[in-house]
Amino acid sequence: MKKVALHNLGCKVNAYETEVMQQMLEKDGYSVVPFAEKADVYIINTCTVTNMADRKSRQMLHRARKQNPDAVVIAAGCYVQAAKEELLSDKGVDIVIGNNRKKDLVNILHRYFEKREKTEAVINLDHTDEYEALFLEKTGTHTRAIIKVQDGCNQFCSYCIIPFTRGRVRSRSLSDVKKEVEILSQRGYKEVVLTGIHLSSYGIDFEEDGSLLSLITMVQSIDGIERIRLGSLEPRIITEDFIKQLSGMNKFCPHFHLSLQSGCDDTLKRMNRRYTTQEYGQKCNIIRNYFSHPAITTDIIVGFPGETEEEFSQTKNFLTQLQLYETHIFKYSKRNGTKAAAMSNQVPDKEKTKRSNIMLKMGQENAGAFRRYYIGKKVGVLFEEKIEYKGQEYWSGFTKEYVKVLWKTDENPENHILKMKIADILENEYLIGSRNIT
Repeated sequence: MKKVALHNLGCKVNAYETEVMQQMLEKDGYSVVPFAEKADVYIINTCTVTNMADRKSRQMLHRARKQNPDAVVIAAGCYVQAAKEELLSDKGVDIVIGNNRKKDLVNILHRYFEKREKTEAVINLDHTDEYEALFLEKTGTHTRAIIKVQDGCNQFCSYCIIPFTRGRVRSRSLSDVKKEVEILSQRGYKEVVLTGIHLSSYGIDFEEDGSLLSLITMVQSIDGIERIRLGSLEPRIITEDFIKQLSGMNKFCPHFHLSLQSGCDDTLKRMNRRYTTQEYGQKCNIIRNYFSHPAITTDIIVGFPGETEEEFSQTKNFLTQLQLYETHIFKYSKRNGTKAAAMSNQVPDKEKTKRSNIMLKMGQENAGAFRRYYIGKKVGVLFEEKIEYKGQEYWSGFTKEYVKVLWKTDENPENHILKMKIADILENEYLIGSRNIT
């Protein structure tokens, strides 16, 4: 029995695809081992969203080769699409598999073992409207399953390489998603996360009617599923009708990752983002009108080409006004092949780091304030796993708003949603739950 080790880099879509690849290999007779162990085959599902992601992808490929010089090392995914020629000339990599070819992994491996020749399986994603048929039957967790429902992006933000590595928008059929979610529900999963490269575009490529709202409505109807989460959304999908309908679904989790990138309108224009800060603020207000304490999180890029101190201050002030739950901060990373890479007035790395640190501090303060709101309140918690924190053992789980709750108990609440009263908060980060809810 051959041993295989897989390592995932990047987004939730990559995580889903890695789990499906593992599942396919298990069915083919492989034994899955941790990546740090010696294996016959190593698979790195790569990411290329930043220069750091590129570097991590290369590091993991080379680490695999060092762990077993005789192993088959496979590079898969987005970095392959962006740097195919580089990887084909890398003697440490045996097989390169691009996006939309991961479904062929087992056959590709079989052919490789027959010939032992460097293998390339990469297609031009600009010329396909095929949604890659992948199907998940189980996940590494026992409570939550990530469900990929969409691939590709048509937005072409000026800083982003992803439309070139994932192709155009391609949506998964409602019937296929339903079948997968029903199987996962039957196997005990209570929560699903609907995700895609550009989730808000779900259904725009269908000839028949189909939308993200119709997809969520369908999942709401599946017995056994008790929570529905969404991946990252574009602000423009937030309308009065969309949010009103979501608020009427008892399984929907009011956790909105609403991508912003900058709080300055001039910077947003250079980024080719198709909304203004005023519009973004209005979208947040719509959400808050229908949900009492929704978690709204976002992404911010600091140091985008041409971002002046004044523009950065506008972003800082806008975020102060919004009071979001969490803010994920990224220092602008120059990506060859994008419009932003050729822009003048590139911001020095030192300045990017300074601005990033300011934003990180502000984000921590906002997150702490959001969590402290729950002290003394009653919440439902879906418990997932036992963890150790500062020498103490707790069961950990999440509220619908994706706030982590710890509970010190001798019970086993795994995969149960329990009503808890929040008694305290640890270091401004973890809520402490109690079953004394009177």
